[in-house]
Amino acid sequence: MRYRDLLFTLAYRDLRIKYAQTAIGFTWAFLNPLFQILILSFVFGVVAKFDTGSTPHILYTAAGMCGWTYFSDLLSSASGSIIGAQAMVKKVYFPRLILPLSKALPALVDLGVMLLLIFILMLIYGIAPSINILWFPLFLFVAISSGLAIGIWMSALTIRFRDFTYITPLLLRLGMYATPIAYPASAVPEQYKFVFYMNPMAGVVEGVRWSLIGGEAPNTYSYLSFGIVFVLFVTGLLYFNRIERKIADIV
Repeated sequence: MRYRDLLFTLAYRDLRIKYAQTAIGFTWAFLNPLFQILILSFVFGVVAKFDTGSTPHILYTAAGMCGWTYFSDLLSSASGSIIGAQAMVKKVYFPRLILPLSKALPALVDLGVMLLLIFILMLIYGIAPSINILWFPLFLFVAISSGLAIGIWMSALTIRFRDFTYITPLLLRLGMYATPIAYPASAVPEQYKFVFYMNPMAGVVEGVRWSLIGGEAPNTYSYLSFGIVFVLFVTGLLYFNRIERKIADIV
């Protein structure tokens, strides 16, 4: 790849400044997901009392958060990547697609933190990874593709319509509750499952959790989520390439 060095340079810059000038620095990478796990586990496990079988609800939620955390981090940063680098976009030519793509690497750090929290919980509850973990790279790949697919769409749309700067966080907040992170997909009534799995992350989160801690395997509806990820990725690339030559003039 001709611009590989630029891709890694941008990724390293984002990683270096992410927790710069904060009082506790990298500790935030642990505190943010930990608080989210505790809150979701309390709401869905204690208040709503969703049954997660033999798996402790906090571990069930943490495993569900794994795929979602990477996706949301990647989407949040990718969607505003071009607007945030508009000075560089106006002065230097390079493939603009590198900007949203470069956000995929720093998000892996937070994913690593989430995996560490999950394995700590597994040790506490005496649960060992199963053979399903061999499927984890596949579901991680789909999570990356999903984040990039929607991130590329949002980065392109934000250039033309700055409203998407506010729409993206709203969609992520709604999406977190519309995704089976802290509750099983089996709790969704059968007549709504087709619409439910049109959420591209529904199948991904189920798959990531199954590969990490076992339990309920992804069902046939998951293929709908995976198919939507593919369609979003292809159409996002096509739309981005269509407007790429105009980006410097628009921003």
